[in-house]
Amino acid sequence: MPSDKPNILFFHVDNLGMGELGCYGGGILRGADTKRADKFATEGMKLTHYVVEPQCTPTRSALMTGRYPIRSGNHTIALGGNAGGIVRWERTIAEILAEAGYVSSCLGKWHVGAEDGRWPTDHGFDEWYGPLRTYDECMWLEDPHYVAERDGYSYMHEGRKGEGVKPILSQQLSLDMKKNCDLEYLKRGTDFMQRSVSAGKPFFLYFNHSLMHFPMIPRDEFKGKSTNGDWGDCLLMLDHDFGVLLDKLDELGVTDNTIVVYCGDNGAEDHLAGRGTAGFFDGSYFSSAEGGIRTPLLIRWPGRIRPGIESNEMVHVTDMFTTLLRLASCEPPRDRIIDGVDQGPFFLGRQESSNRDACIVWLNEELHAVKWKDFKINFKRQQHFHDPELPLGFARITHLMEDPKEREPVNQRYVRWWVMQHAHRIVREFEQSKQREDLIPSGSPLDFVPRPYARS
Repeated sequence: MPSDKPNILFFHVDNLGMGELGCYGGGILRGADTKRADKFATEGMKLTHYVVEPQCTPTRSALMTGRYPIRSGNHTIALGGNAGGIVRWERTIAEILAEAGYVSSCLGKWHVGAEDGRWPTDHGFDEWYGPLRTYDECMWLEDPHYVAERDGYSYMHEGRKGEGVKPILSQQLSLDMKKNCDLEYLKRGTDFMQRSVSAGKPFFLYFNHSLMHFPMIPRDEFKGKSTNGDWGDCLLMLDHDFGVLLDKLDELGVTDNTIVVYCGDNGAEDHLAGRGTAGFFDGSYFSSAEGGIRTPLLIRWPGRIRPGIESNEMVHVTDMFTTLLRLASCEPPRDRIIDGVDQGPFFLGRQESSNRDACIVWLNEELHAVKWKDFKINFKRQQHFHDPELPLGFARITHLMEDPKEREPVNQRYVRWWVMQHAHRIVREFEQSKQREDLIPSGSPLDFVPRPYARS
């Protein structure tokens, strides 16, 4: 018996630039017809102003908790060992959905903790399968100076709630494993949906595809199928795999009762091994440029979200936490600061405007910019991952419709210092929030609890 609560399929793409999908101006211009994503875009709402964080870990923690990652100590990826991740005190979307009777599965990269107490199955998910950290570790074996016994191994892991997480010793993360891991994600994902529907349980499938993260290695059936080498072949593969999940929803008869979100976790790759494009914008991941913090978002819920809607209203990744919970008739936590706002009325067509007009952009611990409406106020600037970070003597004000590439202004038509009052207000409100609740330092121990919730 199908559940009356909406299922949620969150299809998270790794490093998806704004210029990759056909419905965002890419597709055949990138050598690959993304026909499944493009058709999907006509069936629901397409956003052109979805703001994420510049790196994988910050975005994923923001999605899971509804909080700016600088609050949770996850404002940068963990480098070196397994340090970092969300603390036990944080509450994730999976934990809250579980209290409402949902079953949940996390497939692919988690990247907000890699030790006991920080796994997905420690934070509400019933099951998980994926890499220990991230995919470039598959290249370790190709390095002539790498010695696994000395420098450590990277395996695929799996676990179930209450049973712990273990490495699969027969599945070392290698180039071949990177090439084929999405097949295993698809197998497990379709099986999870089948089991959930058969049991009459609403499900949350958090599907984290390995693409478009370098290295770009297409599966054999896609090799040579695009006009853009391995990169284009991989874009075709990504599109195909998304279609497999959509087809499974149809097969199970739950398409109309499933909210499907297709989006990226940050902007395009900058490495030549898999360089993507920000399309209309400029920049790459690990930068505060629009190309680093804007990524596609498509959302479909038949009969609830009107098809064929395109909007440039701002939505932040933290909003997806609050919005999906509310759409599932769940309440976000009230005992801590939640930065995500409810975009349900906007998505469901009850209003034309988003419930957000501003957000703050950090790169690591540094405040880089404030976004307010279509203005961006930069205090520091880094356009691409491999560019130097540039402090700005004066704040730089850009109207992103006039100057989407964020080029250095030489001849300004207007003197827009009036915009600064809004930037200062937004930063001041954040600073005041820190007086109510301490930031959790990066690398905090698992049992850390921020003031004022910590016992004295």
